[in-house]
Order: sequence, then C-alpha cells, then structure tokens
Amino acid sequence: MDPAAKERFKWKFYRLAVLLNIIILLVAIGVIAFFRAPSEYRIPLFGIFVLAAVTLSMYFWRLYRETKTWLKEQG
Repeated sequence: MDPAAKERFKWKFYRLAVLLNIIILLVAIGVIAFFRAPSEYRIPLFGIFVLAAVTLSMYFWRLYRETKTWLKEQG
C-alpha cells in the first residue's frame, strides 16, 4: 500500500471509529434517559436517541462496507 493510500485508510478508519463511538454513546444516553428522565419525557427521549443510533448505524454500515471493499482493492 502506498503512503497516500495508507494515509487515506487512516482517516477512513478514524471516521468509522468516531461514528461507532457516537452510536454507542447515543444508545447509552437513550437507556439512561429511559430510566432517569421525567416520566412524560422517557419514551420520546428514548425513541429519539435510539432512532438517531439506528440511523447512524445504517450510515456506519454503508461506510464500513465501502471501506472494506476499498481496502481489499488496495491489498
């Protein structure tokens, strides 16, 4: 792998790692909101955080597959 491709992979990996951390954080905040938020806000907050996590998960999975394909082409 040439240095330019290696640098590009580093940034692709970094982006995937940050997205995965955000997804985990959103799920954790959703669970905490479900148990700690005032009763009238529990379900809506939980739904918003989980929906955001699912949406980002779909985006993450698409980027992951693209990066994996790109990496196989480089190798």
